[in-house]
Amino acid sequence: MVTAPNNTVGASSRAPRAELLDARRDGAIERAAQIIRAGGLVAFPTETVYGLGALGLDPLACARIFEAKRRPHFDPLILHVAEVRAVDAVGHMQPTAIVLAERFWPGPLTLVLPRHAVVPDIVTSGMQTVAVRVPAHPVAHRLLEAVGTPVAAPSANPFGRLSPTTAEHVAAGLGDRIDAILDGGPADRGLESTIIDVTGDAPALLRAGAIALEEIESLLGRVIDRRLSSSRPAAPGQLEAHYAPRTPLLLSEPGASTDLRAAGLLTLTRREGDDRFAAVEELSASGDLCQAAVRFFAALHRLDERGLDVIYARPLSETGLGVAIMDRLRRAASMTRR
Repeated sequence: MVTAPNNTVGASSRAPRAELLDARRDGAIERAAQIIRAGGLVAFPTETVYGLGALGLDPLACARIFEAKRRPHFDPLILHVAEVRAVDAVGHMQPTAIVLAERFWPGPLTLVLPRHAVVPDIVTSGMQTVAVRVPAHPVAHRLLEAVGTPVAAPSANPFGRLSPTTAEHVAAGLGDRIDAILDGGPADRGLESTIIDVTGDAPALLRAGAIALEEIESLLGRVIDRRLSSSRPAAPGQLEAHYAPRTPLLLSEPGASTDLRAAGLLTLTRREGDDRFAAVEELSASGDLCQAAVRFFAALHRLDERGLDVIYARPLSETGLGVAIMDRLRRAASMTRR
């Protein structure tokens, strides 16, 4: 018999902790699906980051996502489905969307489509568009199949904070606000999905992510407009301040005389003199941006847990996945300036 979802969202530190489910164990995925079908919240792995899942066509279940994350209601959610053919139930697949889906789905691409009436306003923040994704992660796929209906799933972290790439990250941020965490190991890609809006006359990039913009432009044979920031977002990740550690983050090099005994450094590759910092996280010794993307959020989580006064982030080249990494660093630095 399915237990009732944890209704202690926003309660004190005495609130029950989320049920931990090992995706490798028999019955774990079905248990997670049962909780979601009962209106509960379950964090689960995708190839990008961990998502916080709820019934995507149930307004009350989706409202619990906003409450658990302290997420503003003007920031829309992404619906996740198990198969490409299931997208037609929630949105209209236009020709450009079909071309992108054939190449990148299942995978780390989200498409913003004209919505169907079945999608609740709380999912779309009242807009006439809906963001949809078909994840490639095997655990996510099996969970979505078991639930049998679209699942709304933003990243499983407190709003504005670092995205989670492990079950441990989820537990640290939302462990007393949600019903269960389905542990499928570390996320494969480490960056959120790339979001493309295909509802206008020309496609537009709304969020740089795990698929480099150059790949999409090469497929479509055209340059894509970038609309990466908005005070009225059409998709997640467009707010100016986002993706931030609790430790202040500066996107710069420290001055030569700066005291670095309580400072951390995030860098693509180590350089001579970096041992001046109290802690250093190197994303890729070889300078590989794909490897850097996979390690990015986990490295920031480790620095954030060190009790440092400040984290310096060394800028990266804005090519390929460097565009997505730099986008997140700028938004994290914006939280520091506030």
